[in-house]
Amino acid sequence: MYHLGDTICAIASAPGGAARGIVRLSGSGVLGVVEACFRADSSQCLGDSTRPSVVAGAILLPGPSARGACESLPAEIYFWPTERSYTREPVAEIHTLGSPPLLAALLAALCAAGARPAEPGEFTLRAFLAGRLDLTQAEAVLGLIDADGGRQFEVALAQLAGGLARPMAALRESLLDLLAELEAGLDFVEEDIEFISQAELRDRLGDAARAVAELAARMSLRTEVAETFRAVLIGWPNVGKSSLFNRLSAGAPASLVSDVPGTTRDYLVAWLDEARGGVARRCQLIDTAGVESSRAADSPGGMAQRSAGQQADAADVLVVCLDSTRPLNTWEQSQIATAAERPRLLVLTKCDAPRGLRVDGFDPLASADTILETSALSGTGLEALREAIQALAACGSPGEGSVVAATATRSRESLRLAADALARAAAANSQRLGEELIAAEVRLALAEIGKVVGAVYTDDILDRVFSRFCIGK
Repeated sequence: MYHLGDTICAIASAPGGAARGIVRLSGSGVLGVVEACFRADSSQCLGDSTRPSVVAGAILLPGPSARGACESLPAEIYFWPTERSYTREPVAEIHTLGSPPLLAALLAALCAAGARPAEPGEFTLRAFLAGRLDLTQAEAVLGLIDADGGRQFEVALAQLAGGLARPMAALRESLLDLLAELEAGLDFVEEDIEFISQAELRDRLGDAARAVAELAARMSLRTEVAETFRAVLIGWPNVGKSSLFNRLSAGAPASLVSDVPGTTRDYLVAWLDEARGGVARRCQLIDTAGVESSRAADSPGGMAQRSAGQQADAADVLVVCLDSTRPLNTWEQSQIATAAERPRLLVLTKCDAPRGLRVDGFDPLASADTILETSALSGTGLEALREAIQALAACGSPGEGSVVAATATRSRESLRLAADALARAAAANSQRLGEELIAAEVRLALAEIGKVVGAVYTDDILDRVFSRFCIGK
């Protein structure tokens, strides 16, 4: 999959134009590749560097003229000549003008000088294989790249700094020490030397099992709570969902608003204002088609109903919109009377108009716990609704022990198998079945924990992890 002896290069800055662009290189041939294209402003030579350094100069690119003249591009070279670099091999970053055509031309010139384009995630893969970071930290790099909110960024940064690697390493060291003592006892079984007592073995297996359980709990916490909180507007046609959506999501693509029923066919998505007061997750607002029961399944209206139902099923909170200017219909009354399977906010719309809600003695304001009164026209209640949604998002926020999603998904099964192996080892110890069986189970637990941190891996695991990276990382 990867040819790790090659010198690789890639654009490492964000796509699009900018004041500065970065091209990154790594490999044993970095110095020769860079010197083929770079001229320093001073007498300083990159080849003389024995420590990280910055050299100003110019990149020479083939020009468009028939005489083959070179175009000079101002640049700085950030050079790491030793194994103290990110990949533990010579690394260079060329910082220059952030014009996409110029960066593409620079990349072509570097490849012509002996480098090759990097594969997705290849820089981080080399750092992992060189022992610079473990697999959980490599996935944290991807978590940083993909973070779409402050909390996601904080979780990924903590994991990259070793927040998960350290307890994993401590657990592995403890089990390796335990296995060494068990195997030493097996080597000297005929000498009648006890390297570890049954009571001590029980305690150490128990400690390891508790550590695995704590790590598994952190993984579960991360996967049970999504980083994005989804608030879905539902209600009968023409109750004012789209008007409410447009006011709450100012600046987003607007929903069409009309008195004609069924105007909204597809769902629209927008972000609420950035959360305030430390709310950990961003809030996504989703406008759906009005609820109707008479549409044919294969008609546009029927497809809109299915789409609305799917969005409602995936919601973290349902925002049930009720038109305050007319009596409630049967579906609306059932929404109020039926116990909700998920968080639900009942919202009265059009509260700037005369009230016409009460019907047949049914007063939703009396039968429901909380109803928010709003008006998209006057703005009444919009801030209260926004705060109610964000308060629900805060209640379900990930805890401090969270890990990035990729790690949680990949590691869940390995931690389960490690826990099972330790449980069997503890049972074998209590039944005095012999240290050979206990040692075999400890080896299995170590192998599964090794998969989590990358001490045990296969090419398909690495491909699965690093193929999701963008090129240049």
